Amino acid sequence: MENELPALTDADRARYEWQMWCPGIGGEGQRKLKDASVLISRCGGVGGVVAYQLAAAGVGKLVIVHAGNIKPSDLNRQLLMTDAGIGHSRAESIERRLREFNPHIEIEVVPENIGDENAYELVSKAGIVASCAPLFPERFAMNDACVRQGKPMVDAAMYDFEIQMSVYWVGRGPCMRCVYPEAPPYWKRQFPVLGAVSSTVASLAAAEVVKIITGCGEPSIGRLVTGDLRTMEFRKLRVRKSGATCCSS
Repeated sequence: MENELPALTDADRARYEWQMWCPGIGGEGQRKLKDASVLISRCGGVGGVVAYQLAAAGVGKLVIVHAGNIKPSDLNRQLLMTDAGIGHSRAESIERRLREFNPHIEIEVVPENIGDENAYELVSKAGIVASCAPLFPERFAMNDACVRQGKPMVDAAMYDFEIQMSVYWVGRGPCMRCVYPEAPPYWKRQFPVLGAVSSTVASLAAAEVVKIITGCGEPSIGRLVTGDLRTMEFRKLRVRKSGATCCSS
């Protein structure tokens, strides 16, 4: 028997009133959000805005995975970091800022980065994964863990003024390795970033997470959403399972 959804308090209803007016969310959808858990890796230019938006929406538990200390070059896009925090832990800044923003949700911060050795354990902490990591090895590790656990992964990335976002969910559509059998050789650790572009794809990803949790709308399963903010041209490409063993749980 499934657990009953948590009740909404008067404070919940006051805080989330306007989004509860959205058709398909309402009180039941808000209770689903309160009951949900989402893992976000990493929590920088993309992931920080995903975390902010999901905290704003009232997702009950956020598991944030991000290592390292704040650098000056983080601050053009990483909205959970501060100038005063330069040289100090990113994880501590993330936790502090999110708790200040919404003290009514649970936040677990893990000061690590995801790799093959810890992906399965970390993914098991949440019902949905928001993949906001810049490098493919980390994204592949999350994908593989999600395939094994049957969990959806919302993957969001950007480069310069370009964005891409998709939902990978084994059993309902392809996994990430169907689309990218190998890491593209041109995808490097350092690349041009405009913070507004990071925030744009992050907001799209957060909306996908909310849709998955509440059942409101149609998540982008089997579709790769791409856009170029220089020209404001967007495309939605259909992607399919490759037929390989990558989606075998």
